[in-house]
Amino acid sequence: MTVTTTTHLNFAGTARAALDFYADVFGGTVTAATYADFGMPAEAPGADGVVFGQVTGGAITLMAYDVLGATESPVTAGTTRRENGVTITDRAFFQSLRATSLDELTGYWRALADGATVIEPLAASAWSAGFGMLTDRFGVTWVLDVA
Repeated sequence: MTVTTTTHLNFAGTARAALDFYADVFGGTVTAATYADFGMPAEAPGADGVVFGQVTGGAITLMAYDVLGATESPVTAGTTRRENGVTITDRAFFQSLRATSLDELTGYWRALADGATVIEPLAASAWSAGFGMLTDRFGVTWVLDVA
């Protein structure tokens, strides 16, 4: 038996834009169906939201959908706190991207960094030729490093 895992990201109305962005970054094809495609009345709030979406065929596979009624993207379990006057959200998870070379990783870093908040700039570390952390324009926090 073979088992695989695929990250499934939850959004509040931005799933399609996020899927398109990730397809640009990593390559691949976006497949998406809306709530209306599955029978929700087109005039209902959220009917144009993605109920099933994925990026496949590129460097990674990701799935995503829009959570009906959600108001903050991405929709993740986590806690929010204030530290030194800054609001920090501790996410339940980070998305890890590990490459075999710094050149490969740098390309993904540059693409993901467009519109992102850099938490740790991409640089050599004690454990890797390249490590960095950022929260992309869709609110997903990525940890990138060279294996």
